[in-house]
Amino acid sequence: MATKRSLDGDDVSPNKRTRTELDGPVVPVGQSQQQQEEAVGITVFVSPEVAGFECVVKHRYTDFLVNEILPSGEVLHLTDLSDARKAARQAQHSDSRNGSKVEDRAVEQAAAPVEAEPAVKTEVDVKAEVQVGAEGGVKLEPGVKTEADVKVETSVNEPSDDQILDGPDLATEDRTTLLDIFGEDVTKKIVELYHAVLRNPQRKPRDHNTIASGVISEKSKRTEAHVAVRRIFDNKLQTETLQDQPGVIAVKASPPVGVSGPRGQHGPSRNGAPPKGKVGWQELGGEYLHFTLHKENKDTMEVLSYVAAQVKIPAKNFEFAGTKDRRGVTVQRVAVFRIRAERIADLNRSARGWRAGGFEYKKHGIGLGDLVGNEFLLTLRDLHVPAEEGLDAKQRLDLVKKIISQAGDSFKTNGFLNYYGLQRFGSFSTGTHVTGLKMLQGDLEGAVNSILTYSTALLPENVSDEAANTTPRDDIARADIIRKWREGTVGPAEIREAMPRRFSAESAIMQYLSKKDKRSGNLVQQEDWQGALNQIQRNLRLMYVHAYQSLVWNRVAGKRWELYGGNAVEGDLVIVNDKDTDDSAVKREEVDQDGEMIVKPAAEDSLAAEDTFTRARPLSKDEAESGKYSIFDVVLPQPGFDVLYPTNEIGKYYKEFMSSEEGGGLDPHNMRRSWKDASLSGSYRKIMARPLSGSLECRVTQYDDADEQLVETDLEKLQKADHGGRVHHSFNGNGATSAESSNGSKGTANGEREGSKIAAVLKFQLASSQYATMALRELCKGGARAYKPEFNTAR
Repeated sequence: MATKRSLDGDDVSPNKRTRTELDGPVVPVGQSQQQQEEAVGITVFVSPEVAGFECVVKHRYTDFLVNEILPSGEVLHLTDLSDARKAARQAQHSDSRNGSKVEDRAVEQAAAPVEAEPAVKTEVDVKAEVQVGAEGGVKLEPGVKTEADVKVETSVNEPSDDQILDGPDLATEDRTTLLDIFGEDVTKKIVELYHAVLRNPQRKPRDHNTIASGVISEKSKRTEAHVAVRRIFDNKLQTETLQDQPGVIAVKASPPVGVSGPRGQHGPSRNGAPPKGKVGWQELGGEYLHFTLHKENKDTMEVLSYVAAQVKIPAKNFEFAGTKDRRGVTVQRVAVFRIRAERIADLNRSARGWRAGGFEYKKHGIGLGDLVGNEFLLTLRDLHVPAEEGLDAKQRLDLVKKIISQAGDSFKTNGFLNYYGLQRFGSFSTGTHVTGLKMLQGDLEGAVNSILTYSTALLPENVSDEAANTTPRDDIARADIIRKWREGTVGPAEIREAMPRRFSAESAIMQYLSKKDKRSGNLVQQEDWQGALNQIQRNLRLMYVHAYQSLVWNRVAGKRWELYGGNAVEGDLVIVNDKDTDDSAVKREEVDQDGEMIVKPAAEDSLAAEDTFTRARPLSKDEAESGKYSIFDVVLPQPGFDVLYPTNEIGKYYKEFMSSEEGGGLDPHNMRRSWKDASLSGSYRKIMARPLSGSLECRVTQYDDADEQLVETDLEKLQKADHGGRVHHSFNGNGATSAESSNGSKGTANGEREGSKIAAVLKFQLASSQYATMALRELCKGGARAYKPEFNTAR
């Protein structure tokens, strides 16, 4: 049974675990959502005078539909259900050249006889043969070349400086970009390194030269350098900012990307041998297979880990622009290196809760910046508004429509404070920002202990049968295994077996601290706290210190609004040269559709975190009063050693809050630490957000069945079309074609649905760094509550 709720959203039944705000943090019983938000600095509404409403979010996972917005501005949809053969044809024909069929050329090349190259022999071999020839009459075979000959020919064929810089592999505009960033000497060396990598694809990166740039003092220029090298040289080269030489960028060969099959070789293809080498893959269109992933009620990595296991490659080989929420239906683009389309399409037959389609070979993968944002289609159920008591059904419906319309108009015009949402701060009673604070304070033991905290109420023996219905099984398992580890009754093997996979940080820490000397049996790493933290994947590790930055940012954003409201004032910060453009700094943040930090599967992404933002400057009094800048241009820094702080009262508030007990006694002007992962350079985030293109569409409807589905997913539309059903691709996804809805609910003659309950279906788009939860908070004035599902707790 679902938990009964009072009108204000609190649980009626006692001793229940509260999970609110779209799968937000778990907090002690009795703590309201407002208290949770205030604890992390979420305190202000932009338009408090506009009436709010109460609703239930994510009653069904189909109530939360998310589709990526591609860099082209197109909203991504699943548009086909390809079988293996169709997927192969579709992907192979995606990059036809000169009207000929790629598939035919690939088959012809595979069938063509291979002409053997002349053998290359060492000088020792040649001398030996010469000697044998002198004594035994054996002569050198024609066409055999010595290493000396090869060296001479290579030297003769080596391109000149002008050829290197103007060669066919380097477009004029790319050459200009590199010269502007690095200068002629360094650019020449970088291009030479690139050619060396292409000539020797099997050579290990460490066997190639590392090129060091001169000092690049401007951070925006360093950012440009990272992006340019990766783009121009097709990810064959990588960059990193040297820590011991500030402003210097190292350019080196990228590590080879793993491919499928034993020992890195591709297995056989039922359509014939797969292309070998870069040229063969280019015939198909490129070395990266792109496809559209449609998933329902599953984590992104949960699906990709399954796919990876089936095609026998590491899960980290998959690339995507952002993780997507579990409890929802999401559509996103995924790329993988050198995998045939039919191998992924084959898995559709056994897929549960996901499908893959839209296969296409391309020359590049998917990385940062390959996502404009996300389009949301949200179904808000069981709506209640102020002053509805005593109204009949029609009057109540009319009042709900009026209030929703007013809230939507305000939302489109005035936007919402761009707070970091509750999910940014973790899922348990000790927030991730607490762990981050301890790391910044140098209390690494405290940081480890904060990660390994658990509530005794979640121990198996303390979970009642009633509470078990609303408590995830994984949370119970987590508490149980941490308790047993602290008691010393389990070791690394048991931890790996019993700890749910999504708690990778806890598992990694406990296994590391549990390592014993094989001879003595003594623990050898039990107090190596930094070593334990280093076992956590780096992006996940950084999440803790970023959570502290987010706490500070939230506090400051609320204070800024209280002091100055919705106008740009003297001393506010704006991005340099960013007027009338998108917030490029925010676009490059590694965040998902809810603003959550992305844990990328590819660890070799070398774009330095400290270089993912541009410069900001304070507004003068004249500029602030000119009207040129609005509140939507104003940014606030996350604290770090390489940011500017506002020159008005807000700049002083950073120091006031961070030096307080709640702020941890830190100095915003001293954020460097000896441990790199706790050394924060900072970044900028716009204080305000609103829907992209200023658009918000809404449909208010009635229904009776609490579980009635009110929209259709992309997959349902395709399946319905395949069965001959008419599908209306309207914004709300409702494919009903008459007064009878798709699931049998009745409607009125004019298409209005009938029922005792009211729901609203909202469609809007947000940039990738903005939280849907915070948008809903402003719309509903804090009245949105996430449905608490029942969980299978059989153990």
